[in-house]
Amino acid sequence: MSLPGPGLPGTAVKGSDRVTVTAPREGEPSTPALPSPREPRGRVVVVKFGGNAMVDADLQPAFARDVVELWHAGLRPVVVHGGGPQISAMLDRLGLESRFEAGLRVTTPETMDVVRMVLTGRVQRELVGHINAHGPYAVGLTGEDAHTMTAVRRTARVDGRTVDIGLVGDVVDVNPAMVRALVEQGHIPVVSPVARGTDGQVYNVNADLAAAALAVALGAERLVMLTDVAGLYADWPRSTEVIGRLTARDLDGLLPGLAGGMVPKMEGCLRAVRGGVRAAHVVDGRVPHAVLRSVLTGTAPGTTVVPDLVTTSSSGPARRAADRGSPPRCAAPDGPSCA
Repeated sequence: MSLPGPGLPGTAVKGSDRVTVTAPREGEPSTPALPSPREPRGRVVVVKFGGNAMVDADLQPAFARDVVELWHAGLRPVVVHGGGPQISAMLDRLGLESRFEAGLRVTTPETMDVVRMVLTGRVQRELVGHINAHGPYAVGLTGEDAHTMTAVRRTARVDGRTVDIGLVGDVVDVNPAMVRALVEQGHIPVVSPVARGTDGQVYNVNADLAAAALAVALGAERLVMLTDVAGLYADWPRSTEVIGRLTARDLDGLLPGLAGGMVPKMEGCLRAVRGGVRAAHVVDGRVPHAVLRSVLTGTAPGTTVVPDLVTTSSSGPARRAADRGSPPRCAAPDGPSCA
């Protein structure tokens, strides 16, 4: 069945069907003039929406405008969203505990009900609404829909020991057919990271890891993760120096020393580039138009992970950290260096 859509970017569209991006409200930062895309037209870019951008009333619509601008630039954005702050707020209202291990939310059956409700019933709806304020672009779905994502129960590793974290899943299979169909019809899929297991159980999947799995399955050119820190710090808290670029091999050596919310982000970046994605970026979502700058100009502040075949300088924060035998440090989940 053919799905009605706004037409693919870069193709002729009748004047009555053309959609223009709504002008920003007074006082809002305007969208920068778009350069020629660094990526070939028609390539998929997966964007993970999270961090402060999710709860900041100004950053949410700004993010939506940026995603639509990527579409107009000829790229095919796919959005995977988190919802940690909203889930924690709802759990607090209901008197349920919020607890994290290795950056992953411990998910009881009661917590899973809240996760599912908040992600699909609130966060996804708000994000779809912000994007569709500019035209009939966004379509919401979850990893459960059309068996898009299949997960198995996972554990966490804390100080070398295995920790049970409940109904938390790791994506083991992705069927991208539905997402690809929406993209080919000119839509912007907005995916909630909830997946069903082969055992019939529904699992809470970390949005960073879900975005990475989907990026690999779609053959995406880039993966962009928004967070609320400047990037991967080289030696927190002694220094605020950010590692700008590192290879998969560099990251693999540093990953065991990370903590908190940066663990799944960097694990997702590693999985993505080793799965064929050309580059994965962790960018500061507090910076206006971070997504546009990352994809179109490569100037967004943050950390970029590239495959091992892409050479990098032998100097810099990542190399110096490895030379002195100490990985970059990341504070606890509530600290300033973790998302």
